[in-house]
Amino acid sequence: MNRIPFPPMKYPLIAILRGLKPGETETVVGALIETGFTAIEIPLNSPDPFASIETAAKMAPEGCLIGAGTVLTVADVNRLADVGGRLMVSPNVEPDVIAAAAAKGMVTMPGVFTPTEALAAARAGATGLKFFPASVLGPAGIQAIRAVLPADLEIAAVGGVSEKNFADYAAIGIRSFGLGSSLYKAGMGADEVRARARATIEAYNAAYGGGK
Repeated sequence: MNRIPFPPMKYPLIAILRGLKPGETETVVGALIETGFTAIEIPLNSPDPFASIETAAKMAPEGCLIGAGTVLTVADVNRLADVGGRLMVSPNVEPDVIAAAAAKGMVTMPGVFTPTEALAAARAGATGLKFFPASVLGPAGIQAIRAVLPADLEIAAVGGVSEKNFADYAAIGIRSFGLGSSLYKAGMGADEVRARARATIEAYNAAYGGGK
């Protein structure tokens, strides 16, 4: 099955900005992009998320991947497309949602935990898989499930992952991460986000030899 490919990134790190408000978007997203982040996810259970996504999509340089998390329905996918989103992250495997996003050219990253879910997402044509919560599966658990998956799937660890344990995942060949509370919490200012982002990039360089 043809998949929408995961775009090449020096730092394949998805910043998860749960709780971000539209009025904070320009400064927070600007701080992340300035630091080297090129993938931004704004979950749909944030305040007025589509307004924030539209702002982020308009301000982001070409090559940045801006989109939504907690995408549950095809209607959400259509609204996401309308505001310029190119990344669809969901907490579950819903083939119709994955197909709708792929039809609009979006990178799709459904959430999975088991081999059954992972293989179902692969069959649905997902770009990659968000193993969540990674802190429960651990690197060994993800590695075991990965052995039965198509080689062209991007694999990301999300949930309980931070700059403190990049090296554990690097040891099994995982290079992509979704980073939430270690990077951003609702109400956090741009200066603190920038400082956390810099520390994250430094840790990633240390674990992966300067990025990929």
